[in-house]
Amino acid sequence: MSNRLNMDEISDKVFGGKRISPEEGSYLLEKADLLSLGLLADQVRKQKHPDGIVTFVIDRNINYTNICCCGCGFCAFYRPARHPEGYLLTKDEVFQKIEELLAMGGTQVLMQGGLHPGLDLEYFEDLFKEIKKHYPVTLHCLSPVEIDYLAGKSGLPLEQVIKRLQEAGLDSLPGGGAEILVERVRREISPKKISAQRWLEVTEAVHRMGMKSTATMVFGHRETLHDRITHLEEVRSLQDETGGFTAFIPWTYQPGNTMLGGRAISSWEYLRMMAVSRIFLDNIPNLQVSWVTQGVKIAQIALAFGANDFGSTMLEENVVRAAGTSHSSSEEELVALIKDAGFSAAQRDNLYRILKHY
Repeated sequence: MSNRLNMDEISDKVFGGKRISPEEGSYLLEKADLLSLGLLADQVRKQKHPDGIVTFVIDRNINYTNICCCGCGFCAFYRPARHPEGYLLTKDEVFQKIEELLAMGGTQVLMQGGLHPGLDLEYFEDLFKEIKKHYPVTLHCLSPVEIDYLAGKSGLPLEQVIKRLQEAGLDSLPGGGAEILVERVRREISPKKISAQRWLEVTEAVHRMGMKSTATMVFGHRETLHDRITHLEEVRSLQDETGGFTAFIPWTYQPGNTMLGGRAISSWEYLRMMAVSRIFLDNIPNLQVSWVTQGVKIAQIALAFGANDFGSTMLEENVVRAAGTSHSSSEEELVALIKDAGFSAAQRDNLYRILKHY
């Protein structure tokens, strides 16, 4: 790495509205003082969100199945087909969960699951239509990996699959399955999952057809610091082309009960990654904390490291819980945590439009 790089020059560049390079991003991630990095990220947040508002959504994460043929080494949630612990929720079970969400003032259903060999495009069309027919919720569902799987099963062009899901009621996509957008890493941790290039292609098609999505990153497993910057560069480049990402959500790998194993990284490394993400992703408006993996106290600190969104109440969460990490919260607690951290709290929808101020 070039010796000419230093924090002052990079800070001047950021404050001047200029984009930092991957080399400069790597410098920040590897060498910058953590507090100086946090201060720079906080200034970027203030430029993008000068009102001091931190948002969250009231939603429910409905994992409709844990049966999956992908078998990722970092996942403790999935079960292979015909496994005694495998499940597929019935429509009535899904509807009951949505009714519980609405009773709590919720607006969004986040629905993701495994790559179930018995489910096809028609299954999701029917399910989404029935949900929209009965409930006033936003469907923020199906990762690019699941979309690709449905396209492969149906034999239809990707755009046609997306269009049919849109017409059935799909509103936006979560950015799951990105992990690290580097093929060497993906071959090691999830060899059966779609390639980095395919994840980007599916996401681009979703954006081109008028839907928004989030982008995620799972870090702290087998990737290098350079791989993390490569991931950010891929996301930033696609955002330049489509403008379709509403937010970026980095969260840490949870090693419990996984085939991949290893040790969880530290909270300070999480905060460093958050700050670099905010500085590097100059074209993505929102940065979301991951209190589900880090706990609410570290999430509060992350608001001083560039984040402006507290995610969701996460009425139900199963994937991270399966790896042995369990945190929970409520609307009232999230509001209190945001205010205690020195910000104003607001409820948002899937497109980050504010629905309610507290």
